Amino acid sequence: MRRLVLSVLAFTAAPGLLPAQYTRSAADRPRLVVFLTVDQFRPDYLDRWAPQLTGGLARLSQHGAFFTNAFQDHGVTETAPGHSVTMSGRFPRSTGIVRNTAGVEDPQSPLLTSRDAPASPYRFRGSVLIDWIRTRDGRARALSISRKDRGAILPLGRAKQNVFWYATSNGEFTTSRYYADTLPTWIKRVNGQRVPQRLAGQQWTLLLPAAEYREPDDVPFENNGRDFTFPHTMPTDSVGAAAELPTTPWMDQLTLDAALEGLQALQLGRGPQTDVVAISLSATDYIGHRYGPDSREQHDNVLRLDRALGAFIDSLYKLRDSSTIVFALTADHGVTPFPELVAQRTHRPAPPRFDMRPAFASLVTDLRQAGVDTTAITRDGPFIFADRTVFRSAGVDPDPILRRLAQRLRALPSIARVERVRDLAGKDTVHDAVTRRWLHMIPADVPIEYVVTAREGTYPVGATIAEHGAPYDEDAHVPVIFYGPWFRAARIADRALVVDMAPTLAEVVGVPPTERLDGHVLRQALVSPPRR
Repeated sequence: MRRLVLSVLAFTAAPGLLPAQYTRSAADRPRLVVFLTVDQFRPDYLDRWAPQLTGGLARLSQHGAFFTNAFQDHGVTETAPGHSVTMSGRFPRSTGIVRNTAGVEDPQSPLLTSRDAPASPYRFRGSVLIDWIRTRDGRARALSISRKDRGAILPLGRAKQNVFWYATSNGEFTTSRYYADTLPTWIKRVNGQRVPQRLAGQQWTLLLPAAEYREPDDVPFENNGRDFTFPHTMPTDSVGAAAELPTTPWMDQLTLDAALEGLQALQLGRGPQTDVVAISLSATDYIGHRYGPDSREQHDNVLRLDRALGAFIDSLYKLRDSSTIVFALTADHGVTPFPELVAQRTHRPAPPRFDMRPAFASLVTDLRQAGVDTTAITRDGPFIFADRTVFRSAGVDPDPILRRLAQRLRALPSIARVERVRDLAGKDTVHDAVTRRWLHMIPADVPIEYVVTAREGTYPVGATIAEHGAPYDEDAHVPVIFYGPWFRAARIADRALVVDMAPTLAEVVGVPPTERLDGHVLRQALVSPPRR
């Protein structure tokens, strides 16, 4: 049985004393690792629309090592925790990134050219792939770029490399003072093209004839009942266009173009060292939230991403020797369809939406009656926190109050379970995926007392966008794909986790991780010697 909860020890050694499995000659090592994270990307998209995929998604999924039974194996399936896992080989309980609201926000790291939120990786714990590579060869460099700050920052951990993200306040790629004091010339050149502003008033139309799309184009559940049919027109003013760009396929096209510009300017992938390019593509998330995973909009977006990624790979192969490049592709999370739409299509009743507000209103009453500050117990998503120092100061035991809150929550029809965190380790983490994923989620020093799990497939009351974030397979199932001379072309049904990707890439690059990992090398994907 592979590990589910306990970490495995990754070897650490001086460069001259590397274990055999991490030893590769310079000729056998890639010069460039391209790590692609497609935000909110369900693996079934690759099969559902396979006949229409002709570009990069087709190349990677049909000619790479594609693990079809792969997962983000932690509880809060959000962008920040998912990206913290991709290149670290560790679960959020080890990276310290447990939710979006405590991801990369950092008031001490203002952005250089934007009024968007300041950001840095100061909460991130431990190391990532680029750190392991630089331990062996200090010449190695990395570029990470995304629409989202957390999508750009977290794949590189705390490394002070070239990290950029798109700011909606001005329609430009930027970075924070954690990384630099000025923007490099090449990113200024990308911004100088004013792509968002030039798209003002333009229409997102279907790539293929309408008859090629099986999805209906008149679903009022989409986009909260507004602008839910093609074509979709960008705002005519430049400020509005810059803010709207992430909700269109043009966002990923711009991100890929910027990544290629940066790779050239930084001379990445020329060797002899191994460099890293991390690209997080976010349009699938914005479009998925607005229109849902079964929408015509997401269908068209995936087709356009396929073409854009194909052009990126073709351009990269003109600039660098394809035999020296390895690709990896995954997602930070999946998505759960609108429950009411699922009910309509399956002719079954929709599960009731959950509302935890009444239980927490009663909690406030309990705290006041006990003479305790009403902020001593708080909730953030599925997590219930308790400040035990406040209770000690008031001379009150928090546990009876917490138990009453848990009982009220369990009584709600759409709440499946409410569990005390310190009880999780004693449960069946082999057969109970939900318990296992919560255990993989929470660092020991974070004061989370209980975790609340809603019924599978349900949404919170008031949600008007497609949701993710639950510990169920709809949100956890993601693609894991490797492509390049080091990997065989195969669909592999073996279970794989996103935490396995970094150790697998470390094996290919020939570097040992410098700390304990939760993942292991996916040897069934490898070929030796590399195919040239």
